[in-house]
Amino acid sequence: MTFTTIKSFAEIVSRYDGFILDQFGVMHNGSESLPGSVECVKKLASMGKKLIILSNTSSPSQTALNKLPKLGFDPDLFIGAVTSGEEAGRYIKETFGSHGSISGNDHDHGDQEVVPIVKKAIWFTWANPAVAMTFISKCGNVQPTTNVDDADFVIAAGCDVLRGADGIGSETETGIESDVVSLGGFMQNADFSIIDPVLEQCRERGLPMVCANPDLIAKLAGGVTAHMPGKIAQKYEAMGGDCSYFGKPHAEHFEACLRDLGLDPSKVAHVGDSLHHDIAGANDAVGDIPDVDSLKQLFEKEKQSPTHVAPLLQY
Repeated sequence: MTFTTIKSFAEIVSRYDGFILDQFGVMHNGSESLPGSVECVKKLASMGKKLIILSNTSSPSQTALNKLPKLGFDPDLFIGAVTSGEEAGRYIKETFGSHGSISGNDHDHGDQEVVPIVKKAIWFTWANPAVAMTFISKCGNVQPTTNVDDADFVIAAGCDVLRGADGIGSETETGIESDVVSLGGFMQNADFSIIDPVLEQCRERGLPMVCANPDLIAKLAGGVTAHMPGKIAQKYEAMGGDCSYFGKPHAEHFEACLRDLGLDPSKVAHVGDSLHHDIAGANDAVGDIPDVDSLKQLFEKEKQSPTHVAPLLQY
């Protein structure tokens, strides 16, 4: 696939009626908006272009939209967001979090009562309990545990800590959360020394994993590289474990954006910064991708090519 290089979205905007926008690396770096991105979003919206966010965040869609004002973006300019966390949470609720069993009688009414069966999960998540809770609250009747022997499945949603049932928003008198196990230096340097033994135990028990954030790395403020949950899922598969992924590059998530946009795919461009996640998936579903900060030699190496290449999301 051939591609063109552009300096500004003004050069291609007439070709498209809608834009699917990635967050990290395109709109912002997790702490602040990237140069020109806020103005570009406003300009595209003022021209009547439909905008939607597609992100591999484990946060639910509404949570992702609620964070935009702090980064300088107006959430009202977007028709919505499709996040891997929203899709994974829905799957977990349907697969593990909606079970019940008939047990005993209701002595007041003489009817049988439904007693929920609680499924337990090894939960790789974030250190901030409030952030972690936005995801697990979408998963239905599921209880986190740090004991592999008690678990029914595994969730890879974050990569700071393992969090159990007593680690959801609870703190000891010292201010330190209980039932929380740090993953050490994984996020900083991909150190699996704490994670590997847990994954091996999960594999030995044949526990299925659900990956709610398939990103392998993320570029944070200051150019810092952070290692992400997708690497944990990738390692589990390499050990022989089974994993279901949600988010990019799976075409279903791009197609969900197209349905919400209500536009012909040929009139929609996806704006991403990852060859593996953004281009591989969008080529299957959309076909036009202004990719950010990618180099020609990488296209050849990865056998993926965008339609346009721009330095930044700018107009």
